Amino acid sequence: MLAQERHELILRSLRRHGRLRVAELAGELGVSAITVRRDLAELDSAGLLRRVHGGAIGTSTADQATPGNRLTIGIVVPSATSYYSDVIRGAEAIADRYGARLVLGVSGYDVSTERERLDKVLGIGIAGLLISTALGDGDADRMDSRLDDIDVPVVLLERAFGFPQLRREYDHVRTDHAYGAMLALRHFVALGHRRIAINLQATVTAYWLRLGIEAAAKALGVEVFLSPVDLPARGDDPGAVTQLDAFLAECESFGSRAVLVHSDEHGARLVERAMDLGLRVPEDLAVIAYNDVTASLAVVPLTAVCPPRRALGETACDLLLRKLRSPDTPTQHLSLLPTLNTRTSCGAARQPLRR
Repeated sequence: MLAQERHELILRSLRRHGRLRVAELAGELGVSAITVRRDLAELDSAGLLRRVHGGAIGTSTADQATPGNRLTIGIVVPSATSYYSDVIRGAEAIADRYGARLVLGVSGYDVSTERERLDKVLGIGIAGLLISTALGDGDADRMDSRLDDIDVPVVLLERAFGFPQLRREYDHVRTDHAYGAMLALRHFVALGHRRIAINLQATVTAYWLRLGIEAAAKALGVEVFLSPVDLPARGDDPGAVTQLDAFLAECESFGSRAVLVHSDEHGARLVERAMDLGLRVPEDLAVIAYNDVTASLAVVPLTAVCPPRRALGETACDLLLRKLRSPDTPTQHLSLLPTLNTRTSCGAARQPLRR
């Protein structure tokens, strides 16, 4: 088959499907993948299509959507609620701006479910993928090669792993949670606290918070205590009162009247229990929460570190869509800084901790 004939067949298939994969084209045309890639390069140079990782998309698809040829990108995240709802909305807003369609998959922080969602999202022929994997950076050694097998551009959300856990580097956009921990400790120090109790739940974010706490404590010259107590998020959790009381006892023993808690729900329960025991917030116990999804709704509105969730989704989606337009764009590792929203729960407590 002559090159011109292949080019005509490739363009005809592209008009029909909106996206092409190298492996499928090689099978259809009966040529090698190298030949297909060469054909796609020539057609890209002629402005007749746009090459992307693993295949090609139409030029109109990359620049602006049309009713019959709309770019579709996937987003796979651990949850569609709470923290990630704003991330999804941010990505959706940018996709709409480009005239693209966003398809959602939710893993529930389960690796096997994530594989199923990836297969379904990839199966509809997406042009690119945004993903916050079920495993976090602290579990990078457990990552398999699943991402490396994906033949469309990938941008990681709130994840920063790559080589050597994976075969190649990936674009990523993440919150600098270590900086967020520093914001909290710096605020406590400004209020006069020198001993700070920390309670982090077993979350992906905790990996980065621990790193930030260690660095910030050393830089600020303060003592920190990382509690092993598993705080309850709800009042009806089994053993809730026992766990909360155990942590408050640890604070008293350590001599801390300042507490950083991840996340909002755990911070809210701690404040409620402290008040049940006669403690004043913030006079006797100053509390900063991490996430700022529901912190303002606590009985005592919580001062909280707020990751830029919506901006995270916007930035990642914009990066992916620009990557689709210009496949040779250098790989980017972007960190966004969180902010501290000051509310009632945080103050300079001078009185002894009362029980």
